[in-house]
Amino acid sequence: MTTVHDSPTAAESGANASSSFKDRARSAADVPPERVSAVVTAVLQGVHTAIRDKQVTYPEFQAAKAWLMAVGEGGEWPLFMDVFVEHVVEDVAATSQRGTLGTIEGPYYLPDQVRLSSSCELPHRDDEKGTPLVLAGQVRDLDGTPLAGAEVDIWHADADGYYSGFAPGVPDGNLRGVVVTDAQGNFEIRTVQPAPYQIPTDGPTGKLIAAAGWHPWRPAHLHLMVRADGHRTITTQLYFAGGEWLDSDVAEATKPELVLDPVDDGTGVRRATYDFDLEGN
Repeated sequence: MTTVHDSPTAAESGANASSSFKDRARSAADVPPERVSAVVTAVLQGVHTAIRDKQVTYPEFQAAKAWLMAVGEGGEWPLFMDVFVEHVVEDVAATSQRGTLGTIEGPYYLPDQVRLSSSCELPHRDDEKGTPLVLAGQVRDLDGTPLAGAEVDIWHADADGYYSGFAPGVPDGNLRGVVVTDAQGNFEIRTVQPAPYQIPTDGPTGKLIAAAGWHPWRPAHLHLMVRADGHRTITTQLYFAGGEWLDSDVAEATKPELVLDPVDDGTGVRRATYDFDLEGN
């Protein structure tokens, strides 16, 4: 089992995630008032129903208010929403999409990372820990046409479960990059296999998980955002067969179709292949 780290970084991770989200978030100004009313009314009705069904007391209500305030003050709304809500939004979106399956983006994406050639090694520390991993594949249209110059934006945690840009002591850009496919839409990325990790547990999200008796673990995974001109961008994650927490992901984001089964090539390097099929706009 991966070593459990008593991480002191929830507040820092939360603040960084909130800052990153605000920089990239779209304005809600173009959402029609009728749509805002319909969705918000449904959410509030769900809350009201839960209060009545569970006979929520005033002390419990006040505790919930204090917790909501703590989530905002700790910058953990992106973390909370991505862990507990985003997978349902993604499921709804997937009903009208074709091509490779997506899943949640998560709170740790950072845009504008270094651009790399189709065969490359992700930026890493000289003493980067972890089992060497090679991910190869092809990006193509739904009709099988290779997509040259497509971007495979990849990021993942290190062998201790930490992300660059969100945990202190991890160099900026570590294990992140934008890989550009070759003339045949192919790519080959050398990196290390990430570890399963706990979502930050020392903040209000972690306190909720502990109070409910849930576990805070995510299975090991690679994040990818695959894009090409004229095509719908796919945001997804790739997991590892036999990995811990694969069947009980706290974020409920795993899908059987997104599980890799890397094979040792005899030199200690694990190799896996995964192709991406992009739907035209």
